[in-house]
Amino acid sequence: MRERLEAWLARLSSTRVSQLVSLALALATGTVLAIAMWLEPSAEGHGTHLQLGLNPCSFLSATGWPCPMCGATTTFTLLAHLRVVEGLVNQPFASLLFGATVTVFSISVAEVVTPRDRWRKLLDRVEPVEGYLAVLFLTLMGFGWVYKAWLMGVLTFGAGHS
Repeated sequence: MRERLEAWLARLSSTRVSQLVSLALALATGTVLAIAMWLEPSAEGHGTHLQLGLNPCSFLSATGWPCPMCGATTTFTLLAHLRVVEGLVNQPFASLLFGATVTVFSISVAEVVTPRDRWRKLLDRVEPVEGYLAVLFLTLMGFGWVYKAWLMGVLTFGAGHS
């Protein structure tokens, strides 16, 4: 079975492989975006994921602090409903991830319809700076976490005690 699969893959052109990968990415990111459009954003700024039958955030329940991605589902839902300012205010880092999701979806659909090796071109630009991008990603996630903790009133700055 494995030999037949390898032979089939070897016969596929790189264009077909790119289209298949792009189709998988379009289906995955399109599903995320469709779910975000289907959900109703929680007025609390977090907890929208409960509509999917998921449990409440165990990190928030155990510590009283938001998790690093707290409010991401709500932000995706706000942005999918074109409530851009509310989404940016709710969780700026998740807004960045939403933009990345829309970008991957768009490139994937374009690559399926008219293959032009977009992924290779993008990877050629990203590879030399991937370490810096990883540090930037984690730093922005950290700032998003601190911001969300402040927004939820768990973290305060400059509040002097008398």
